[in-house]
Amino acid sequence: MQTALFMRSRHKFAPRWKARYGPVFTMRLAFGRTVVVVTRPEDIRAVFAGPADVFHAGEGNSILAPVMGENSLLILDEDAHTRSRKRLMPAFNGAALRGYTGMMRDLAADAAERLPVGRPFPIHAPMNAVTLEIILRVVFGMSEGERLAALRPRIAGVTDVGPLQIFGWTYPRLQRVPPWKTMQTNLDAADALLHAEIAERRGQDLADRDDVLSRLLAADPDTPAAQLRDDMMTLLLAGHETTATALAWAFHELARHPAAQAAAHRAAVHGDDEYLQAVTKEAMRLRPVIYSVARKLTEPTEVAGYLLPAGTVVTPSIGLVQSDPDHHADPGEFRPERFIGASPETGTWIPFGGGVRRCIGAGFSLQEAAAVLREVLTRYAIGPGGPREDARSRNITLVPERGARVVLTRR
Repeated sequence: MQTALFMRSRHKFAPRWKARYGPVFTMRLAFGRTVVVVTRPEDIRAVFAGPADVFHAGEGNSILAPVMGENSLLILDEDAHTRSRKRLMPAFNGAALRGYTGMMRDLAADAAERLPVGRPFPIHAPMNAVTLEIILRVVFGMSEGERLAALRPRIAGVTDVGPLQIFGWTYPRLQRVPPWKTMQTNLDAADALLHAEIAERRGQDLADRDDVLSRLLAADPDTPAAQLRDDMMTLLLAGHETTATALAWAFHELARHPAAQAAAHRAAVHGDDEYLQAVTKEAMRLRPVIYSVARKLTEPTEVAGYLLPAGTVVTPSIGLVQSDPDHHADPGEFRPERFIGASPETGTWIPFGGGVRRCIGAGFSLQEAAAVLREVLTRYAIGPGGPREDARSRNITLVPERGARVVLTRR
């Protein structure tokens, strides 16, 4: 029962559990997992700063391994994780991000021009489409053609699963029957397309290419295809849906806060990326896409004043700390200005995690979101397309239950 509540409605029940049991509480989940949730910034900071050989994030993410791959940055721990992170980081440093600006702008502009006008529609789907396109084009350098056209729906099929299907990832026998059989067939097809792209890229001149896949192959032409596949799948899945959902929530809130929308429109017109990124950051705070992160203890360790046994999964709660009025005044209000000119206390805004496991694509995500916000806001005024929406669980994310319905009017 705790597993079902956590997977389907954690954003509703976690605040009740904290109110009843305090800032540190325990859940007992399926697969023999004992999960200790921490919500105080000082405890979250201690977990993020804990020794990498004791706090295993890869083991904490093990449920994702059947899809991300055993070589995924999200699944690896200790030295293997450090090596993999070091390989990928150059593609996300400041110079690399500046090189992606033009492509992001052009793809965002094209997507903005194709949005419906004058009628309610769920904006989450087109946001998923544009962030996927940016990942495929900018990060992997894939050009228009049959392979790209075939890969788009396959990746969408991998991400569009519910909590029940996630459990099937850890039970191979379930892959013989629907819906898990369908999921596995779809994943196999996506893998075949990625391997074909890798094989073709190996035979190309990479001197003038700056996408991630080409960078990886240029740095080490002998990198195994399985490693590159897992790198690609991790960036595809972790790098597009989370940003797309944050954008959907941002538009959902801007539609209901005219003053914030007016400020965001001015920022879009004048190229003020700080405010546009603040809009995204506030959407991530108010409507966390990922509700918590996990670390599995490899040895008995004191956490939040308790000695916890090896095997315990310690979970810093993104949703609970970001909605705490002790750290964010009026936490239920949408106020992008919170992120202008000041940084929140460490451990109180953690949508990208923290410590050595902080998301390497954080800068890419915020830059991408600002590009999309700019292109949409300079073209349209945004109104609500229905009542305020709650979140629902989709795979490991929390998405708008009706797709963040809005109405766009040309400016």
